[in-house]
Amino acid sequence: MMKFTKQNFFFLVGGMIIYVVDIGVDFWVASRYFYQGQYSWSILILCFRGLSSLITQIFSYEWFKNDWEGTNTGKLKLVFLVHLLQCGIFIRYWFALKYGCQVAFKQTSSRDASETDPSNLIHKQAIDAVTDINMLRVFKTFLETTPQLFLQIYILMEHGKTHFYQYAAIIMSFCGISLSMVDYQISLRKSLPDKDEFRILSKFMYFFYKLLTITSWILSISLITLLNVRISVILLIFLWICGFTWTLKQHTTFCKSKKMEYLYRTVVGIILIFSFFNIKGRRTKVCISIYYATHTVVTLGILFVYMFWKPSIIEEICFTIVGILTISSLLLGIIFLVVYYSHFHPTTYCRPQACSDEADGVAGQKDRVETGRFQNFLMQ
Repeated sequence: MMKFTKQNFFFLVGGMIIYVVDIGVDFWVASRYFYQGQYSWSILILCFRGLSSLITQIFSYEWFKNDWEGTNTGKLKLVFLVHLLQCGIFIRYWFALKYGCQVAFKQTSSRDASETDPSNLIHKQAIDAVTDINMLRVFKTFLETTPQLFLQIYILMEHGKTHFYQYAAIIMSFCGISLSMVDYQISLRKSLPDKDEFRILSKFMYFFYKLLTITSWILSISLITLLNVRISVILLIFLWICGFTWTLKQHTTFCKSKKMEYLYRTVVGIILIFSFFNIKGRRTKVCISIYYATHTVVTLGILFVYMFWKPSIIEEICFTIVGILTISSLLLGIIFLVVYYSHFHPTTYCRPQACSDEADGVAGQKDRVETGRFQNFLMQ
């Protein structure tokens, strides 16, 4: 297990500030749309925010309940009330900052110290607290931030008129997606003993691979929505069904209760609409190839449909710019993907034993529920 450093503590503080600012920007943008009489856009933004908040609060409270099972009954009731008020994430930030401050500024832990040593226990609590926050941020990213980014881009393409608050929403969305992606991988490497260090170049390669492929896909969905909203909705529902079905076939064991497990699989299905990840910790060369090959075919198909359905639109500068951005970001994203997995993925320079463990599925599925939540949610 790697150290929780002062740098990690400051990143945690920065993440909390961005989280609060993001909430403020959402309500600001929604109020601006409402003031302009565009009630449907305002309601959609608030719906994305509300759905994301509700689901993340449910998962957060369930994790507290599982961690405190049989103890802290009074605290658990207070935690339930805070989550009911949609503020549970701030409890998690408080714990993470509390433990992180003790580890980064007040204590020094030895690598040779026993796992039962108090300093190492607090160290583990700090990493676990940050891990839970980053897992919740992944849920939020794909339940709220990514759909909002798609909505803002669609509005810009549909109406042409731009305002400062629209750019602010798009910038905050890109920041949210980018930070959650990188922070997730950092937490993954810190919290799992069989995962090796996530190096600087690996972070950049992973960042651009995810950002560019997601950008291309969002632009593609925006284009098909401009062409026909019903077709876009049908496509998104179909993709969610495919993702949900895949999670069922994977027999995930992320949650202790069946109801929470199905909610988890539902969320995974939504995430898979926008990005690929490995939920079983196994090698995914075939799956990831199929996933992005399908995205490439659908993206090119959308552009060809425009050429035949609305050939006059090709002459518009807006379509030309969006088309170039869509294809270039997809091409660059796949290049970063190939380079990342070929040369910068931690398994390319990890210890032989660690490589064999990862190839075998990270110590078996039955042990994962006991060893930690994060081993059941292995984004690649």
